[in-house]
Amino acid sequence: MKIILVGASGTIGQAIEQELKERHEIIRVGRSSGDQQADITDPASIRHLFEQVGPFDALISAAGKVHFGALAEMGEAEFAVGLKDKLMGQVNLVLIGREFANDGASFTLTSGVLSHDPIRYGASASMVNGAIDSFVRSAALELPRGMRINSVSPTVVEEALPGYGPYFRGYKAVPAADAALAYAKSTEGAQTGQTYRVW
Repeated sequence: MKIILVGASGTIGQAIEQELKERHEIIRVGRSSGDQQADITDPASIRHLFEQVGPFDALISAAGKVHFGALAEMGEAEFAVGLKDKLMGQVNLVLIGREFANDGASFTLTSGVLSHDPIRYGASASMVNGAIDSFVRSAALELPRGMRINSVSPTVVEEALPGYGPYFRGYKAVPAADAALAYAKSTEGAQTGQTYRVW
């Protein structure tokens, strides 16, 4: 399969590439690195990406930013970060990407554990992750030409503990390679409208 991997340079993105590269053609996409570049907050940049890559069999998104902070100190601007980047960025990958996708293509988005197991300072992440999972369930009913869509909801990965560990006290971290298996299941399997929880 020809697979577009958005967020390829990230911790989970690298693990996904390692899991799939022996079996498939991987087009690595980053904001400023990779085989192609794209800013997922900009629909024109997303469209340019697909025009450059052409028809594809699967898209995996392991990208998206959210703001972490105390709810008392957050306003619309802080919530807008995750809404524009992680939520609408990934939704637009599907909305625009479906025009270029082959029949039967799959989309795999990334949400996260905070949609169902929240933490302090994670209100924006919880909101965005829940929205992504809900979008996937609904979009699966309407995608054309046999296309599939799923999300992966990973807990914190071991490799990210130096940066995010203080937010996730008491959580059991998983290796990024374990999370990558869920993306392979989504891409190479047959299910649609699912959220694969990795924890």
